[in-house]
Amino acid sequence: MGPIRLVTASVDNRIRIFNLTHGASTSSGGGKPEAVLDEHVSVPRGLDVSPDGKWLVSGGRDSVIMLWDLEPATGQSKQQKKGKQKGSVPPQLVKTIPVLERVEAVGFLFQDPASYGTTNGLQVYLGGQKGRIAVRNVGDEEEAYTFGERKTYPVSEDQEEQQQILNVLYVAQAQTIISIHADQNIVMYSLETRSVSKQLIGYNDEIVDATFIRSRPPPSSTQPSVDLLALATNSSLIRIYSPESLDGRLLEGHSDIVLALDNSSDGYFLASGSKDRSARVWVQTHNTALDQSWSYSCVAICEGHSESVGAIAMSKVKPESGRNSNSHLRFMFTGSQDRTIKMWDLSNVSLENIVEGQQLRCKSLTTHKAHEKDINSLDVSPNDKLLASGSQDRTAKLYTIEYVQTSSGVRGELKPLGTLKGHKRGVWTVRFCRTNRVLATGSGDKTVKIWSLDDYSCLKTFEGHTNSVLRVDFFNAGLQLVSSASDGLVKIWAIHEEECNATLDNHEDKIWALATTSDGSTIVSGGADSVITFWEDYTEETEVEKENQRAELVLKDQEFQNFVSLGDYKRAIQLALSLGQPGRLLSLFQNVIASRSDADKGSASGIKLLDRIIEALDGGDLVKLLSYVRAWNTQAKTSAVAQTIIFAIVKLRSADSVIQAFKESVVEKKIAEDADDAEGTKPASDSGETALKEMVEALIPYTERHMSRMGRLLQESYVVDFILLQMDSWMLGGDDDDGDDSSMDVDDMR
Repeated sequence: MGPIRLVTASVDNRIRIFNLTHGASTSSGGGKPEAVLDEHVSVPRGLDVSPDGKWLVSGGRDSVIMLWDLEPATGQSKQQKKGKQKGSVPPQLVKTIPVLERVEAVGFLFQDPASYGTTNGLQVYLGGQKGRIAVRNVGDEEEAYTFGERKTYPVSEDQEEQQQILNVLYVAQAQTIISIHADQNIVMYSLETRSVSKQLIGYNDEIVDATFIRSRPPPSSTQPSVDLLALATNSSLIRIYSPESLDGRLLEGHSDIVLALDNSSDGYFLASGSKDRSARVWVQTHNTALDQSWSYSCVAICEGHSESVGAIAMSKVKPESGRNSNSHLRFMFTGSQDRTIKMWDLSNVSLENIVEGQQLRCKSLTTHKAHEKDINSLDVSPNDKLLASGSQDRTAKLYTIEYVQTSSGVRGELKPLGTLKGHKRGVWTVRFCRTNRVLATGSGDKTVKIWSLDDYSCLKTFEGHTNSVLRVDFFNAGLQLVSSASDGLVKIWAIHEEECNATLDNHEDKIWALATTSDGSTIVSGGADSVITFWEDYTEETEVEKENQRAELVLKDQEFQNFVSLGDYKRAIQLALSLGQPGRLLSLFQNVIASRSDADKGSASGIKLLDRIIEALDGGDLVKLLSYVRAWNTQAKTSAVAQTIIFAIVKLRSADSVIQAFKESVVEKKIAEDADDAEGTKPASDSGETALKEMVEALIPYTERHMSRMGRLLQESYVVDFILLQMDSWMLGGDDDDGDDSSMDVDDMR
């Protein structure tokens, strides 16, 4: 076994090799390197040693990679000729390969075991400035293949800096190579398919828009289509996420920030509008029929606006013609800051005629001057007959869509139908209901309005947000409405009741993006705080849980009635305690106390049944009973029951057992608090002794008050006895006494 060596690179452009087995003494200044390699003219950023330990590869920001022989056979090296090294033969530079990019990571990818000791069969990977992993054959110095797409369009310096690779990790056991990029993205490539197997997107920035789309499995795959989430952020890159695996993709194509997204009627196509004044249509693609990896490609481009495209809407009806009606598009609308709406012909865009790398230039069918200010939102009705637009000019407008396919081509036109006036600020969002002839709008005046499509009147107004309403959408078959606003809240509205059913709070800034799944079971919100929140509809589960609780309560109530009818007060009281029913509990104890008889003499509390009940209570039930007793003790009407129970507890339960019961109750309460508060921010509950002290302090004042009241009643009862005694004496001897004696007796009595 050879010596153990450590290879390091530093900012002085030098590579140093330390012999850890037979190195120099590390005392007083540290060990000295056995070799110093100084061929790089910039900082070396990557180092790796081949599996056979003979070769060293280095790469740096001087745009070259160098291959070194760590075990040269014979001959005098360049360092020895310079007089820099003496003794054993140091590593020798074998090759310098120019790569025309700054290298941040380099390593050996493969070495043929039959070629150990030679450069034949050696492959190295490198990553850096260009944002892709390149694999080169050391033998012919040629690039064999790459991981990551080549940029076929000009890239700005800022974009290049964000997309450059900072590090590359090679996991031989998993046949995976991983690139870490400056924009906090991690991309995993499969060496078998040479395609992306998974991508983790680390930072989303401000989220502007969101929509759900459907995945398109490979033709030979039996996997079902699933929902994917498309996000437009403060970037030219569109993000596509799989909510289940968090696998993501970045769609490159736009040259400026993407502002709006929409999906096709079947969910397979994605449309985007950008500040670069263009709109694009995307579809999921696979490298081969068997390839499970996926990506998205731009299949159509729409250019013609003179300002940013801030609103986009695709047709909602699936055409009946064609081999596969689910795979054809019809038309698309875009709204711009140039205050116009354009209608685009997408009839030639379908899944059947997709050609990798080919982008169709779409034709504008019509251009309509729509509003006096910027257009914020567009939506197409479910039957493709109407178009709605919302603008900063405080109005929403309706148009009739005319789309006709003829033998000579496609003809499209927009005709104004009506104007919806009523908002006091700009209209940020418009949305058609898929089941009723109504339109919802959200405005900067903090309100959501429902409009009739028959007479264009305002049917309902929902108020509750404290800032501009930015997005609205119908769900649950049009029975409910969801809205998001600049106040960072998502609200669920019941349309018929005109009330807010729920307020969802998980954002700290404006919520620009709102999307719902086709079945309405999931709502996604995204905002300026870079947070994406998935809200699940648990209404059905909640109703089932409530129904189960009601059924269980009915069974326990019947069981309680059975215990009472049988005179089994002990079990009835225990059941009433578990159900938390103090009224029934009070009635039961009154019956127990009323059942006192001569047979109870000699018992601790004077009632044998009460003794058995108190002795059978566990710690939790005892604490719960005392909490009810504390309330009963505050009223003169129920104080007798409370005092009887307190007397029984004092007689039958030791002080230690009562303290232990309160301690256990406090522990259970704290566990419940921790379960409700995952972050543990709530303060800890008081100790058992403190809780018991509070209980006693609450019982003593009212007990003393009842004692004083009973003392006064006792004294008054003596006066009544005296009066009755005197009255009896008058009746027996009143005929023999004169009036004066009687008067004197009365005075004496007083």
